[in-house]
Amino acid sequence: MSALPVVTTDFKDLRLIHRGKVRDLYEVEDHLLMVASDRISAFDVVMADPIPDKGAVLTKLSLFWFDFLQDIVPNHLLTAEVEAYPAICAPYSETLRGRSMLVKKAKPLPVECIVRGYLSGSSWSSYKKNQEVCGIRLPAGMQESEKFPAPLFTPSTKAELGMHDENISVAQMEQLVGKAETARIADVCVRLYQKAADYALQQGIIIADTKFELGWYHGELLLIDEVLTPDSSRFWPFDQYRLGGGQPSFDKQFLRDYLLSLDWPQQPPPPKLPAEIIEKTRSRYLEAVTRIIGVK
Repeated sequence: MSALPVVTTDFKDLRLIHRGKVRDLYEVEDHLLMVASDRISAFDVVMADPIPDKGAVLTKLSLFWFDFLQDIVPNHLLTAEVEAYPAICAPYSETLRGRSMLVKKAKPLPVECIVRGYLSGSSWSSYKKNQEVCGIRLPAGMQESEKFPAPLFTPSTKAELGMHDENISVAQMEQLVGKAETARIADVCVRLYQKAADYALQQGIIIADTKFELGWYHGELLLIDEVLTPDSSRFWPFDQYRLGGGQPSFDKQFLRDYLLSLDWPQQPPPPKLPAEIIEKTRSRYLEAVTRIIGVK
């Protein structure tokens, strides 16, 4: 890794249809080309400074998990081999290599599908207020970072760029996608989480929570976007896990913690990131991919 950071892409021959917090999305024939940049967001604000190699880590991990989890639900991946992309992509091969995927053009669900295995982050804040997480009543006396009796499915809204996602109840999700589909989606997401969490634990990583994206493609439910990356998950080192407080992590929680130490209102413009924070964030992403799939 360690090529020059890719902050944005501008492929003149391709139709850019969306530029998200991290990914640039192009329409290529009947498919989509997803390009993972080295941008990083925190509190739904895209930082001005990239994290080198981040897009490659996200892509490598997503490809691993797509393969590992396909027995539970199919996914949108067609290929990540640049040589197999349509010819119109050829001029951009070097930029695309290792950080892109050609995928089916699925219609994303209108909600984020979050599965929580441990009491942390916004769920801990909610629990302290009323002993509930997204409308789910929990046992009294739980501690921060404690494992739930069973994983929780806690959907959220999808915010526009620069806005904050908001947790919603399962009942609210049922109003958006229907009761039967909500039950099916929740079951799929919990099974995805459980299989991944069991595997990761063998690699010395606790997956505290994660966010799945799913979508519809010709009536079929697909796993889409990115899967179980440091951007969409909380990864904790098992050998440092201590009940009753925050945990060290291999994800962008390190960056969030730094930003929380600043006098910054969590709104654009983002603060300048020191070189030390950039490198330490990068090292955590690389550690995650090394621990989970054994490569850098």
